[in-house]
Amino acid sequence: MDSIMQNLSVWISAMRLRTLPLSVSGIIIASSFAEYNGYFDWSIFILAILTTISLQVLSNLANDYGDGMKGTDDDNRIGPERAIQSGKIRPDEMFEVIKLNILVCIVLAFLLIFAAFGSQHFMLTLLFFVLGIGSVIAAVRYTIGSKAYGYRGLGDLFVFVFFGLVSVVGCYVLYAKKLDHVVFLPAITIGLLSVAVLNLNNMRDIKSDLISGKMTLAVKLGLEKAKAYHYGLIISAIIISTLFGILYYTSPYNLICFLTYIPLLKHLRTVKKNTVAKDLDPELKKVALSTFFLAVLLAIGHLL
Repeated sequence: MDSIMQNLSVWISAMRLRTLPLSVSGIIIASSFAEYNGYFDWSIFILAILTTISLQVLSNLANDYGDGMKGTDDDNRIGPERAIQSGKIRPDEMFEVIKLNILVCIVLAFLLIFAAFGSQHFMLTLLFFVLGIGSVIAAVRYTIGSKAYGYRGLGDLFVFVFFGLVSVVGCYVLYAKKLDHVVFLPAITIGLLSVAVLNLNNMRDIKSDLISGKMTLAVKLGLEKAKAYHYGLIISAIIISTLFGILYYTSPYNLICFLTYIPLLKHLRTVKKNTVAKDLDPELKKVALSTFFLAVLLAIGHLL
């Protein structure tokens, strides 16, 4: 029993469940607007959450496998120990679980699309099948393969598109079967903050990534310029969400999400003061949780 529990804990650690709140932030916002406009459906909500979680877990396992096989995760890495790096999970075991996870993602995406559109809305059904396949490919190809986009400085773009635009705008369309201008500013906000989390991760690993040839945007920019880029991401997210609160104001409750600006601004001060990349590791959780709570408070503010 002890060995089973130990093995289970290793797999849970490899799935990096701490990343899940950030991944569902867009679903929370889109669902709150769907409820406000009378489109909410519990089956779509549950399946959207499960699909998003399965995609995030797939991304985490694929990153562990890809970086492990490329030798990027070594003793120079500052962040939490990876499963393949530590030898606790063999590459062939990880690869088999990744294939199973892909199947789970496809099944959940199919159920989600069917729950949303049924046998109607053929063009939307086709579009979301393409988005679903694209999401799976994006989750896997971040570090896996000879042309992994995470090794070419394209991770920021993909995170913005999938964690921001696809997550918020796409999820809202699943409910409403149409676009609505109200979701675009929140989608951009969540996208920018998600990119900020990735940039923090890449700034933390800037030395080990440079040695291993993982050319993230942070590596290409260098630490000081990556910090300036980071300030731009956070400040832009604050400005855009403030603009949203003003343009779509209906009650004082709409503005309670502004409370999350306090930890975000404190975070920027911490980033500015830290000159050693490894000291940025604790800030990852702060920004991820701030993004999640911004989504929750924004949702609550528009439902009260």
